[in-house]
Amino acid sequence: MFEATDALVDGLVAEHQALGLRLADPAVHGDPREAQRLGRHYAELGAVVTTLHDWQRTCGDLAAARELGADDAALAAEAGSLERRRDLLAERLRRLLVPRSPLDGKDVIVEVKAGEGGEESALFAADLLRMYTRYAERTGWRTQLLDSTGSDLGGVRSATLAVQARAALEPGRAPYASLKHEAGVHRVQRVPVTESQGRIHTSAAGVLVLPEADPVDVEIDDSDLRVDVFRSSGPGGQSVNTTDSAVRITHAPTGIVVSCQNEKSQLQNREQAMRILRARLLALAEEQAHTAATDARRAQVRTVDRSERIRTYNFPENRVTDHRTGYKTYALDQVLDGALDDLVRASVEAEEAERMAALGSGSGSPDQR
Repeated sequence: MFEATDALVDGLVAEHQALGLRLADPAVHGDPREAQRLGRHYAELGAVVTTLHDWQRTCGDLAAARELGADDAALAAEAGSLERRRDLLAERLRRLLVPRSPLDGKDVIVEVKAGEGGEESALFAADLLRMYTRYAERTGWRTQLLDSTGSDLGGVRSATLAVQARAALEPGRAPYASLKHEAGVHRVQRVPVTESQGRIHTSAAGVLVLPEADPVDVEIDDSDLRVDVFRSSGPGGQSVNTTDSAVRITHAPTGIVVSCQNEKSQLQNREQAMRILRARLLALAEEQAHTAATDARRAQVRTVDRSERIRTYNFPENRVTDHRTGYKTYALDQVLDGALDDLVRASVEAEEAERMAALGSGSGSPDQR
C-alpha cells in the first residue's frame, strides 16, 4: 500500500504552492509556452493535492465517527458512508499518483495514412480522421489540420491533425495520454462503394500518434535542414496552386522528411512542417533514451498491414472490437461520430493496471486507516 507520509504531503503541497506563486508572476506569462507548461503541471498537482486533503479529512472524520459511534447511532451509520468515501478517494489518489510518462501531459499530433485496400482504404482513413476530429470537439479540444492528401473519390491518402487542450488538465486527461493508445493499424470490414457485387472487403488504415513538442523540447540546427518548395497538388496529383507554397523539410541527421501543403502561404506551411518535425524528433529521442518508449513505439504502425490490427470496425454487424483490451461495442456508427470515450477509457485503465501492478503490492495506494 502507498503510504501517505507527512513528507509526501508536505512535498506535494509545497510544490503546488510554489507553482502557484510562479504563475502569479506576470513575467512568466511573457512566454506563453512556458506559462502553459507550468499551468499544466499546476493542474496536475492540484488534482493530487485536493484529493489528498479530501482523503485526510475523510480519514479524520471516520476516526471520530467510529470513536463516538458507540453512543450515537447516527454517527455509527455515518461511519459506513465515510468508510466507502475514504476507499473511493484512496483509489482515486492511487491512480493520480501512478507514475506517468512526462509526455502524457502534452498535446498531440495524429497522423492517419491509407494502407492496404486502395481507394476503400483512403475512404476509411477519411472516416478515422473525422472520428478523431469529432472526438476532440466532444472533449472540448481544439483541432487543426496541418496537412492532407486526398484521393480521387474523396478519401484521404494521408493527413496530419494537431489536437490541443484548451486548458490545463489533471493527470491522464491530456490529449496525448488519451489518444496515444489509438496508434496502430485499424481494420475495416464493409462493402466498398466501388464494389458492384455487394461483397464485403477488408482493408486497413494506419494511425500514428506523436506528442507535440515545444521548441524547448527539441533543439534543431538550421544547418541540418534541407528545405524544398513545390506546388501543392490535389487528388490524382493535379496542381491546385499556381505558386510554390508547399514545403518539404528533410532533417539530414535522421533522414526524417516532412511536407505540408494545406496553407496558401509558404511561411505557414513551413511552420506546420516544423511542428510535425519537432514531434517526430521528440518521439525518436524518447525511443532512443528509454526502453519502455521503444516498446511503445514498436507497438505503433510499422506497416499498414491487416495482420497487425489493433481494432476492427465491422460494418455488417455495426461492431467495433479492440483486440488489445477485448472491449467490444455494437455502436460503430456512434464511434465513427466521435463517441470514443469508452474505448479510450478501456485502454487507459489497462495501462494504469499494468503500471500499478509493476509498483508491486507494497506501494499501490494510501494506507487504509
